[in-house]
Amino acid sequence: MKSSFEERAETTGWMKTVLWPAWLFVAVLVAGAGQAAERPNIVLILADDMGYSDLGCYGSEIHTPNLDRLAEEGVRFRSFYNAGRCCPTRAALLTGLYPHQAGMGGMVSGPQEKPDPYQGYLNNECVTLAEVLRTAGYSTFMTGKWHVGEFRPVWPVDRGFDRYYGLISGAMNYFNIDLGKRKGIVRGFAIDDRPYKPPADGFYATDAFTDHALDMLRHRDKSKPFFLYLAYNAPHWPLHAYESDIRRYEGSYRKGWHWLRTERYRRMLALGIIDERYRLAPDDPVVLRWDTLDPARKREMDRKMAVYAAQIDRMDWNIGRLVRYLREDGVLENTIIIFLSDNGGCHEGGPFGQNFRPDLTGPIGSERSYHSYGRGWAHASNTPFRKYKHWVHEGGIITPFIVYWPGKIPDPGAIRTQVGHVIDLMPTLVELAGARYPDSFLGRQIRPMEGRSLVKAILGEEEVPRELYWEHSRNRAVRVGEWKLVAERGEAWELYNLAEDPTELNNLVTDRPKKAEQLLDTWLRWARRVGVRDPDRYAHLPTSKRP
Repeated sequence: MKSSFEERAETTGWMKTVLWPAWLFVAVLVAGAGQAAERPNIVLILADDMGYSDLGCYGSEIHTPNLDRLAEEGVRFRSFYNAGRCCPTRAALLTGLYPHQAGMGGMVSGPQEKPDPYQGYLNNECVTLAEVLRTAGYSTFMTGKWHVGEFRPVWPVDRGFDRYYGLISGAMNYFNIDLGKRKGIVRGFAIDDRPYKPPADGFYATDAFTDHALDMLRHRDKSKPFFLYLAYNAPHWPLHAYESDIRRYEGSYRKGWHWLRTERYRRMLALGIIDERYRLAPDDPVVLRWDTLDPARKREMDRKMAVYAAQIDRMDWNIGRLVRYLREDGVLENTIIIFLSDNGGCHEGGPFGQNFRPDLTGPIGSERSYHSYGRGWAHASNTPFRKYKHWVHEGGIITPFIVYWPGKIPDPGAIRTQVGHVIDLMPTLVELAGARYPDSFLGRQIRPMEGRSLVKAILGEEEVPRELYWEHSRNRAVRVGEWKLVAERGEAWELYNLAEDPTELNNLVTDRPKKAEQLLDTWLRWARRVGVRDPDRYAHLPTSKRP
C-alpha cells in the first residue's frame, strides 16, 4: 500500500522516469552528491512544555538514553533561553527575530484588520528557517506542532516547508483528535496544504510525527541536503501515554515533589550541569507539602507524574528511531541534530493539575482523560529554578539545549557556559548551511536578524556576553552580561546578578539602583523598538525592599 506522500509524489511528477543521456544523468548525480556532502543536513527537534531537569543528561530519573547519547557525543548548554511560552518561542526560533517583530508577541489568533506585534501569526516582515534554507538548496520538511498561524496562507507549506504533517493548532488529544480541549472543538491538523483528521485507531501523536518525518526522509531527493523541523507536542498536557510506558514509572514518585527536586538537584551537581552557585530555590508556597496529602491524592499525583515521564520516554524512543534511520541511510555523520524545549515546566491547572475535559472520566493517561500534571511536579521539572511557563524568570525561559555534530566537536560531552537564545538558531543555521539571510523576500522588506551565530560557541572557540530581552503577557526581562532585570505581571522589577545567583534568590534592585535604572532604560528602548504594548507603564523601579 502506498503512503500518501508516494501518491502525492506520483501525481506531481516527482517519481516519473526521465530519459536523460547517461553521461548527463551521472554528472548531475555526482554534482548533487558532492554539494550535499559539503553542507550538513540539519535536524531541529523541539519539545513542548518540558522543564530544564526533565532529561537524564540534565539530572532526571526519566529514561532518555537517546538524548543522553547525543549529549555525550555532542555538547550541552547550561544557559540557553526560549521566549517563555509556546507561540512566542516558535516564532523566534523560526525567524531569528524577537516574537513581537514576527507578529507573535502573544498567542495565535485569526486574521487581523490591522496587523501588529501581537497579531497572532507570522507577519510579512520575517522569513523562516525553511524559506532561507530552501533558497540555499535544502529540502525542507516539518512534522509536529506549528502554532504560529492557524489559517492559510500562514501554514508551514506557505512559509517555506516543502512537506508538512502535523498539528496546526495547540494542545490536542494524543490518541483521538476529536476529543479536544473543549467538547466539540477539533484541533487543526494538516498534511501539506490540506486539512486532515488522523484516524482514531492506532494513532499516537508522538509516534505519528516521527513516522511521517521518516517517510519524508525516505522519499527525499538525496542529491540535496535536508532540513527537518520535528516539533513534538510531548510532554504538553493532556497527559497521554501508552499504559505499557506508564507502568515503567508508576510508583516511582510516591515520595513526592520535594523529594524529587532534591534528588534531581543532587544529580545535576554530580553531572556538572550546575555548580554550587546554583542554590536550590525554596519550595513554592502555593504547592502543598507532600506529607499533608491523603493517600488517594498521593496515588493520583504519582500516576500523573508517571504519565508525564512516559511521554518524555516515548519521545526519546522516537528520537532513537530517527537517529537509527539516519545511521542506516549513511547520512548521520553529515547531520547536525539540535534539541531544546519551548518553555519551562507548565503550572497550568493549579497545584494538582486538572482535567480540562471533565466529561472525559477515563483513567489518567488514557484517551478519555485530559489532565495536566500540576504546579507541584512543574516545580520539580524546573529544578533548581523558580517560576514556570509564562514567566520570564529562569524557570520559565531556560531550556536544555543539546547539539550533536559528528566529527566536529573537539570535546564531546562538554557543557558550554555561553549564553544562547532561540533567536540565535537562524544565524547559526544560516552559517552552517552556507545560506544567505535576505534583505528582501518575495518583494517584501525583511527585518535584520536579532541573534548571533553559535557555531564558534558550539565548537568551544568563543564565549561572549549577551544582551537579551523578553516580554510576554506583561512578564518582562532583560539580561545584559551577568545582570538580569525581571518582573512578573503586576509586580515590581527585580534585579539579579546571575554570575553569583543564577537561581534568582537575592533581589538587588534597591541595593544597586543605578544598575537597575541602566537595565530598565535598555529594556524600554528595546520594548519601544519591537512594539511592546504601552512599555512606559513599566518605567518605574521599586524604592524599597519588600519585607
